[in-house]
Amino acid sequence: MHAARCASAILSSHMHLTALAAVEKAAYHFDREYTYLVPAQLEGKVQPGCRVRVPFGRGGGRRMAIVLGLSKAEEAGSLKPILELYDPVPLLDDEGLALLRYLKDQTFCTWFDALRLLLPAGLGIVFTTLYLPAKGALPLLDPRHKEVLAYLKKSGQALSAQRLCGATGVDEQELEAMVALGALECLERSRGKILDEKVTMLRLTPGWEELKLSPGQKKAAAFLAENDGASLKELCYYTGITRTVAQGLRTKGGVEFYDQVVSRNPYAGKDFTPAPPIDLTGDQQKAADRLLGYLENPDKPALLYGVTGSGKTQVYLRLIEQTLSLGRGAIVLVPEIALTTQTLESFHARFGGRVAVLHSGLSLGERMDEWRRVKGGGADIVVGTRSAVFAPLKSIGLIVIDEEQEHTYKSDKSPRFNARDIARARCKYHGALLLLASATPSVESYHAAQTGRSHLVSLPLRYGKDKLPTVEVVDMSRHENLSDTPEFSLRLREELQYNLTHGQQSILLLNRRGHSPLVRCLGCGAVAECQLCSVALTYHAANDALLCHYCAYRQERDGACAQCGNQLLRYVGQGTQKLEEMLNLVFPKARVLRVDMDATMSKFSHQRLFAAFADGQYDIMVGTQMVAKGLNFPNVTLVGVLGTDQSLYANDFRSFERTFALLTQVVGRSGRGGLEGRALIQTYLPDHPIINLAARQDYPAFFADEEQSRKLHIYPPYCVMAAVGFSGLDEKKVTHAAKAFAEKFSSLARENSPDLPLRLLGPTPAEVARAAGKYRYKLIVKCKNNGETRSLLRQTLEWFYGSVKNVTAYVDMHYDGW
Repeated sequence: MHAARCASAILSSHMHLTALAAVEKAAYHFDREYTYLVPAQLEGKVQPGCRVRVPFGRGGGRRMAIVLGLSKAEEAGSLKPILELYDPVPLLDDEGLALLRYLKDQTFCTWFDALRLLLPAGLGIVFTTLYLPAKGALPLLDPRHKEVLAYLKKSGQALSAQRLCGATGVDEQELEAMVALGALECLERSRGKILDEKVTMLRLTPGWEELKLSPGQKKAAAFLAENDGASLKELCYYTGITRTVAQGLRTKGGVEFYDQVVSRNPYAGKDFTPAPPIDLTGDQQKAADRLLGYLENPDKPALLYGVTGSGKTQVYLRLIEQTLSLGRGAIVLVPEIALTTQTLESFHARFGGRVAVLHSGLSLGERMDEWRRVKGGGADIVVGTRSAVFAPLKSIGLIVIDEEQEHTYKSDKSPRFNARDIARARCKYHGALLLLASATPSVESYHAAQTGRSHLVSLPLRYGKDKLPTVEVVDMSRHENLSDTPEFSLRLREELQYNLTHGQQSILLLNRRGHSPLVRCLGCGAVAECQLCSVALTYHAANDALLCHYCAYRQERDGACAQCGNQLLRYVGQGTQKLEEMLNLVFPKARVLRVDMDATMSKFSHQRLFAAFADGQYDIMVGTQMVAKGLNFPNVTLVGVLGTDQSLYANDFRSFERTFALLTQVVGRSGRGGLEGRALIQTYLPDHPIINLAARQDYPAFFADEEQSRKLHIYPPYCVMAAVGFSGLDEKKVTHAAKAFAEKFSSLARENSPDLPLRLLGPTPAEVARAAGKYRYKLIVKCKNNGETRSLLRQTLEWFYGSVKNVTAYVDMHYDGW
């Protein structure tokens, strides 16, 4: 509405209407707003938020652009005109355009990288170049080019380059040369990347009663008259006629066929049992009452800190009920697709069709249709992963980020955003409440609550009469704890056997997928490594191959060392596949379920596997971190943790925080259904403080220790850790480019911002120094995330891309380690 009023006001002037637009595929140092003339036939139609086709560059190329604003100019002689309008209705409203600018400023991305987040991939436009013979006299052509013209004239229509090249043997460069010579003309056609799902519908035409119809046609006509039309599929199913009968009725003029767009609902046809009224405990009610007050007066974010199993989801549901009663919508974010399964069951049971789902596990068409449903007002609750934070709800009253500490809310590809920051910006725009929730909040979020920058609401006890599980730390360095299978201690084997005997379920966490993470030659000692990355290959027994977990490089297992040809190879360590194998060996009657990335590649696989486990079809579930958080299985009374010591010493300032969170979360899966819960943590570091704090489920004590360490060493929340990443095929060039960036940044800082607090670390090789064939270096900047710092980084990045070749660079304002 605002954009339309602006457009109308400008159109009332006699001055030239111009549009500020960002062009796709522009290099970073050319990625700015360009001014185009709005031609008379498009005045009143082109509005901010619409996509258009514009000329760009000296060669007369054409590119898509997004209109960012309208203005007027007295002179427009040198301005290039907009060639075509794609969107009759703007895809982005005022908030969408504001988010576009926010992403451009905060994440150092291009305009179209930011636009890619705000629109579903299915709304992309595909361009096809078609060729046809030129009119008029033809230039002299060689026989191959004459063959092209003859083929085109014979076909009688414009053809694509792919078809022409395949039929005549020429290449696309030759076709372009023929265009330049004047022998061919080309035209471009556009269509949506994902087409609408359509169904063939039938309706009766006036006067059908007077037609002479066969018995089958009469039956079809009567059905259509009774139901005021139907789909062709419905007509055939309910009347028993064939499509030929329907076509015959159409030929006689009795019905007309037409297409109707239908929404691809990924959860259509699934039954969800209606939920009873929400029954909160005393602690939950106190938390809900406080949060309801903040919902009506959202002066700052709120943090809901509750122990595992405290019933935080019930509090969310109560808040969402109130949000809907106020005529506003809600977004609920979960860190992984795996967690949408049980979350959706709760939300669909409570709110039915008002819930939309957005995550990468859906097809492009399903995501596009869910996005359209939200934008059109067909859903006012959105549940999804990181990208759902951009859902086009018109009036947001509440955004919930569940398990807010999870690193999956941070994008590691351009635009490098954190969903918490986007949620905070959207809540500020709408006057909504941002609710962060976790049993193990991030240090930054808990620090903000402790210092008054957000509200702190606590749930100190588990729901109902459930109690936190008892936790035992098993010292794997002591001989008496070892069994004949090194994967399991004696204690863990005993507890697993107890659960199998008593019909109770168990979860085992091993945060390492595959079978064996290392394959070593016993002759020369060489380790099988990826040819494109500086990492070892992992053996996967499921497909009997060695795989790289960074670039997906695959090497067949041939049983011999690639270095010396020795046939004796040792498969070192264990992953989830090996653990599954050993469980089947030790407990042959146990029903074992493995849940990791390899087992959950198909659509709705998470939902299917977790439902089977919840139904009691499996006794033991083995998995990576996707089984560690947010799941509720009442019959699980035992959790075993294997192989977590390595994570304590990762090259990352968050290693203690992440290890504590992972242990605490997975231990919390036990004892949630009225039965006593137990957990065993197998470790070679039984005295490590993080292991013991996690065993006690003591987050406040962990935070106190970790905050002091962060303050002493100046890590978040006492600074922002920005990183500049560099990559290229030549390591010397990458090293030189990284040093040049650091020198230029330091020079600009000294000249323009001498009082700005900055600390530069590096440049140094990344933890994985080579990935997908490219060498990687990083430069760390400890700073404040303000306009002055971002301006310095932006100036340096623009200088870099205008001066350095064959090396790419990017800025990440929220470095989490890579």
